[in-house]
Amino acid sequence: MSNLNKYDKSFIKGLSIKKNQINKKLKYNSIEQWDSIAHMNLMSELESAFKISIDTDDIIDFSSYEKGKKILKKYKIEI
Repeated sequence: MSNLNKYDKSFIKGLSIKKNQINKKLKYNSIEQWDSIAHMNLMSELESAFKISIDTDDIIDFSSYEKGKKILKKYKIEI
């Protein structure tokens, strides 16, 4: 499975959304499902999918679908 597929699956499972809701404009609180609790679910899904531990500062900074890709580069994960 590609990193993009893992990334998208983490969003689908973590936020309980459908694949067609994922796009470059997806941002924290831009949809009802992406609230603070779902945000932590998403972080957990990403950590599990990529076998990493995301720093607190990065969890706070993870504010959008696109921003998340940049943050994961810090962990040597290319999306």
